[in-house]
Amino acid sequence: MPSRPARSVPVASTGPVSTAYAELVGRGVVLADPAQREAAALLDGVLAGLAADKPKGLLGKLFDKGAPVRGLYLHGEVGRGKTMLMDLFFAAVPIKQKRRVHFHEFMDEIHAGMAKFRKSAKGKDADPVEAVVKPIVKSGLRLLCLDEFHVHDITNAMLLYRLFDKLFAQGVTLVATSNVIPDELYRDGLNRQLFLPFIALLKTHTTVAGLAAAQDYRRMKFAGQHVYAYGTGPEVKAEMDRLWLRITGGEPGHPDVVESIGRKIHVPLVAMGAARFGFADLCEKPLGSRDFVRISHQFDSIIIDGVPQMGRTKSDAAKRFILLIDNLYDRGVKLGASFAVPLEQLGKDDKTAFEFQRTISRLVEMQSEEYLAKALRDEPSMEGPIELARRPRA
Repeated sequence: MPSRPARSVPVASTGPVSTAYAELVGRGVVLADPAQREAAALLDGVLAGLAADKPKGLLGKLFDKGAPVRGLYLHGEVGRGKTMLMDLFFAAVPIKQKRRVHFHEFMDEIHAGMAKFRKSAKGKDADPVEAVVKPIVKSGLRLLCLDEFHVHDITNAMLLYRLFDKLFAQGVTLVATSNVIPDELYRDGLNRQLFLPFIALLKTHTTVAGLAAAQDYRRMKFAGQHVYAYGTGPEVKAEMDRLWLRITGGEPGHPDVVESIGRKIHVPLVAMGAARFGFADLCEKPLGSRDFVRISHQFDSIIIDGVPQMGRTKSDAAKRFILLIDNLYDRGVKLGASFAVPLEQLGKDDKTAFEFQRTISRLVEMQSEEYLAKALRDEPSMEGPIELARRPRA
């Protein structure tokens, strides 16, 4: 049964997202931009609709799913503030039944759930799409926020209509960010005519809005900056502190967590799409490639303090560092870091000498103006050259 069209909500003249945005402008964290202000007002409208759409009782949920509140598909070039606005919106939504995830990670979860169901006893005759939607509905999800909506894989393209038709039918509201307009999704893809009904469905259930902000603000943060520092003294930390405040617009940041494969990764500082870690936070804990992919999706800029020289006593840490840099590089994440020694002296372990040569080459490139000016890449590799066990060695 097709989902009912989403219920339109008025564009709010003011609201929590607009207020939070105005506060950032007032503190000088971001520059005022009319396009960002208009997008914030649209997000206020979605938020107002969700707040007004009171959850029904158990019987109401069973017999009257209702149409979802009309969502928003916000598209625009890189660095225009889409992620920042999504941050403000998601934080302001007053309901618990909400989830935010990168589009590709969400689809990976859907495919994994379908594969698991097909292998089960019930999977021979039942609909796997229905099977993966059922737990989502059971959780009471009302708002799904997807970052970087971009379709280039035929398996996703052929699945999206069936998946979202069921989600919309259950009253789920979608808010998504993307670099492309809906009509450009899966452009020139194989059997694209089969994908077109999803584009129509997307337009029915979301307001499509462009974010034509004046400048690439992400690029401005790093223009002319030295992103690496060398040594271990207080002056090195001070240099990293200055870089951190530069890329966060003066926001000091706060602790947070990144959820990865059902567990939580502690992040010492988070602000304005950036994260700051100590070397030990990432490379001396039982993290692997998928964790680093998750981190690379969560943040567009990362600072790492205190990268030491890695000899034989730090063999596992060196392997994790190689994985980390591979994933940040593949994704195009901007990196700032302090190193105890010059780059060419970092790797002193014969076990990782070959892999470290590539890592040093990438670190050199990642401080270049050309790399810092590039946009984030759509989807990093899920596997690195060296994978680690989830638990440290005994």
